[in-house]
Amino acid sequence: MSQIEALIQPHGGKLINCRLQGEAREETLSRAKKLPILTLSTRNLADLECIATGVYSPLNGFVEEEEYNSIVKDMRLSNGLAWSIPVTLQIPESVADKYKLNSEIALAHPNGDILAVMNVTSKFKPDQNFEARQIYRTNDNAHPGVRAMFKEGEIYLGGPIQLIQAIPQMDFLNYRLIPEDTRAEFAKREWNSVVAFQTRNPIHRAHEYITKIALEVVDGLFINPLVGQTKSDDIPARVRMQCYQVLMEKYYPQNRVFLGVFPAAMRYAGPREAIMHAIARQNYGCTHFIIGRDHAGVGDYYGTYDAQHIFDEFTQDELNITPLKFEHAFYCTRTQSMATAKTSPSTKGERIHLSGTKVREMLRNGQTPPPEFSRPEVAEILVSSMKLATV
Repeated sequence: MSQIEALIQPHGGKLINCRLQGEAREETLSRAKKLPILTLSTRNLADLECIATGVYSPLNGFVEEEEYNSIVKDMRLSNGLAWSIPVTLQIPESVADKYKLNSEIALAHPNGDILAVMNVTSKFKPDQNFEARQIYRTNDNAHPGVRAMFKEGEIYLGGPIQLIQAIPQMDFLNYRLIPEDTRAEFAKREWNSVVAFQTRNPIHRAHEYITKIALEVVDGLFINPLVGQTKSDDIPARVRMQCYQVLMEKYYPQNRVFLGVFPAAMRYAGPREAIMHAIARQNYGCTHFIIGRDHAGVGDYYGTYDAQHIFDEFTQDELNITPLKFEHAFYCTRTQSMATAKTSPSTKGERIHLSGTKVREMLRNGQTPPPEFSRPEVAEILVSSMKLATV
């Protein structure tokens, strides 16, 4: 058995590849130019990339009605395989007649480039309020995921896709690795166990603490920040990437850490999104996944550790990747080190908690995050970026 074959199997047992090449690509591209064109949103583009490259294996397209209903109600595909969020292609009802059931359509980038062909095998209008309550636990339009879902459109198109042109990207080109790439890299490094760390924020001291604890029990750490669409007040991905790079260079062992971006868009679906994130990391080749405080959360819509509890609803046979559950870490003034309530004897007054929200507020007010929260090199990058943003 080769080193690659020894890695954890993709979710569902097979890594999906919807990317056409050679004559098949040329023939499909020629046919696509004569098809009805659907211009994709930013979230659609991220989903298309994740489907086509196997990040969302075993999906081979946008979900059909049967799969949609099964996912929304039971967090499983119709064959029983775990899947927590329906990956949908939505259109406004006003243009729905343009895209016919049992026909092909061309999926295009906003710049006009045709990226893929989709066979429309399903066309339906679901109860979006029910979807919102099931997936996001609210239908409040103030929730960014709910708002985005309603905005996309009332009619859902489902069916397999074939990618005929790479999705144009400008940033992080050396870090845009598909599951085939990461699996080859893990095998090259002879990592049999790999823990993934998902983040949409700069890595602060609490993050560093839990990732290094995880490194004590696995061969390697895959820092896999989400760089798709996020809230407008989140720190931009380009700034975060600078922070990750300087941290890896100065504070992690080079032979045990690897950086690659996660192209998905944030849905802020809390517990359900934690499951989806874990499945994606299994497809990348990871055996473990860090689940900390309020994973993929926003506002007060989810309980602090709901994203950990949801994993108890699945068996090891349903989810092969192992969640590593961590409590909220803080800087302990008594021990003068990072800790959690499990490891520190300190009282509440001896614990320095800073969230990403608080740090963004400090930066907007011209304050530098303290060393108990952020490494000085990271703080310098964040302060500089905020100054440039206000010029």
